[in-house]
Amino acid sequence: MKVAGFSGFSGSGKTTLVERLIPALRAMGLRVSVAKHAHHDFDIDQPGKDTHRHREAGAFEVIVASDLRLALMREFEQPGRLSVHHLLAELYDVDWVLVEGFKDSNLPKVEVWRAASGKPARYPDDDFVIAIATDSPGELPVPTLRPVLDLNDPDSVAHWLADNGHRFDYDPEMYS
Repeated sequence: MKVAGFSGFSGSGKTTLVERLIPALRAMGLRVSVAKHAHHDFDIDQPGKDTHRHREAGAFEVIVASDLRLALMREFEQPGRLSVHHLLAELYDVDWVLVEGFKDSNLPKVEVWRAASGKPARYPDDDFVIAIATDSPGELPVPTLRPVLDLNDPDSVAHWLADNGHRFDYDPEMYS
C-alpha cells in the first residue's frame, strides 16, 4: 500500500485535488481509499435513522452494511487524538491511500499551497513535505528543490505520484 498525505491550510484546495486525483489514479487501474481528518463533532449519520438512534442510545460502535457499502461509526468515551496510523490500520487493502489533513503527520506529503490564500507555506519547516502542488509556483515564499506540481492538473499530479510510488510505500512497522 502506498500512502500520500495532502496538507495545507483550509481553503488551499486539498479536498478538490484529492477528489480529482481519485478518478485519475483509478484510470490507471489502481484502487484508492481516502483517510481524512475532521474537526471535533462531525457527523455522517442522519438524525432519526436507525444507526443514529443506536449511536445516540449509547452504542460504542455501530456498523451498517448493504450489498454496496459498509460504514462503521465508533464513539469515544473520552476525547482523544487518533493518529493517521490508527486510521490506516482500519482500511482494507488498496493500492493508494490519499490522506487529507493530518498536516503534522510523519507521512510523506504533498503540500497544497496558494499564494492568494495569504497563508504561510509549511514546506520550509516540514521535512515530510516532498512536493508542493500550487497554482502560483512563481510566488513560492522560499526556493525549494522539491518538485513543484501544477495544482490545476490532477492528471500530472497522479502520474507524478505513480512515477514516485516507491517514496510512498507504507510500512506500519516503521510507525509503531
